Amino acid sequence: MLVDVRVLIARTTDQPIADPANSTVLPARFGGGSLTLLQDTLLIETLAHFNRERIPERTVGGPLGSAETVRDVRGFAVKFFTEDGNHDIVGNDLCRSIQPVFFVRDPVKFLSLNRSHKKNPRNNTGDPTTFWDFYVNNQEGVHALMHLFGSRGIPASVRYLNGFGVHTYKLVAPDGSFKYVKFHFRPVAGVKNLSPEDAAKIAGTNPDYHTADLFNAIERGDHPVWNLFFQVIEPKVAEMYLVNIFDITKTLPHKDFPLIPVVKLTLNKNPHNFFEDIEQAAFSPSNLVPGIAVTPNPMLQARMFAYPDAQRYRLGVNYQQLPSNRPISRVYTPYERDGAASFTGNYGGDPNYVRSVFTVTIPGPKSIEHDEWAGGKGGVGVHEIPVSDADFAQATALWNLFATQPGEQEGFIKNVASDIKGIPKDLQDGVITLGSKLHDELNSVA
Repeated sequence: MLVDVRVLIARTTDQPIADPANSTVLPARFGGGSLTLLQDTLLIETLAHFNRERIPERTVGGPLGSAETVRDVRGFAVKFFTEDGNHDIVGNDLCRSIQPVFFVRDPVKFLSLNRSHKKNPRNNTGDPTTFWDFYVNNQEGVHALMHLFGSRGIPASVRYLNGFGVHTYKLVAPDGSFKYVKFHFRPVAGVKNLSPEDAAKIAGTNPDYHTADLFNAIERGDHPVWNLFFQVIEPKVAEMYLVNIFDITKTLPHKDFPLIPVVKLTLNKNPHNFFEDIEQAAFSPSNLVPGIAVTPNPMLQARMFAYPDAQRYRLGVNYQQLPSNRPISRVYTPYERDGAASFTGNYGGDPNYVRSVFTVTIPGPKSIEHDEWAGGKGGVGVHEIPVSDADFAQATALWNLFATQPGEQEGFIKNVASDIKGIPKDLQDGVITLGSKLHDELNSVA
């Protein structure tokens, strides 16, 4: 496509360039050779910038260039730019029957979980042995595994993908009263998925399939739409409910907590530049607007540190100033300033410390403290949440739900059997034992 910009080509300092396609050289006396000169600042700048143009990758997602139709969990993050600041819903797609669920509930295991889904550290290849070794020995993830290896484990398109905040949050009223809430995004077009055979074929011919499908759909005006729902839980109900509402390895049934429609989300514009708009976008569950608060969920609280810290590493300490992250509301944080790439005025001569007589500021709303934070059993210490029969109850119910849908149980067994066929025999036995805790029929998985 011809791009007619009609502007003067120049260096980054706006010095005009006569010919950006040729270096400044000293020709040799014979043979057509030449020596490049240090005075060729265009060449030097180009090489120096090339050496630095890649930034650290996101550490949880697949490596750059990974096939997008492999069987794995997908991230799903949305940033709301509001007059009260940015609010991020940062979760994933992992579900069946439109329910969110995750693999672990203790944040200290998250690093191990992530590594078990990635490549073997010795040979840098995908390794189902490490994957299944993790889950055989960390069995609270069995419910999420059921979703992952079911028919919805490989989405057909981002346009047909559920999205969930996963964690339980709080909706807080001005008087301090609150209700618990979970966030659900459901595609208006419905959920569609790929068979393992089609997914493998697409991965070999078009590894960027999901990105291209979403981009092309938006370009032609076929804008994907999601409905945002709230799932609301009364505090008194939460205290007595049979499931811990903060445990992200469990789901909350819609029959007990129906979905309440809130708003539609429409993707109607593609990024102008992928690096500028997408690669530099930074999300964190710690980005909350007044009226929405956190809960006593260890995974949520760990993510509230880990995500912003990852962005500081990837994008720099002033990543919030980048166009993809900058709030539309006025930001006044004069005690966070300086650092690499500060380009919004750096608060001029305002005091760079708190409680100054030279600056008149307006206090924001106080954070609300609730009694759920205290009064638990035991004091500070290492408190393990052991795996119990309750961790298999919802997975067993999901297996029974599979029985009501033709081919679903058979497909699940086929998917797992295909994945474990090359792992050591004792680990295969461990997977079968894990399955037998759900139902005797799963003794046949291998």
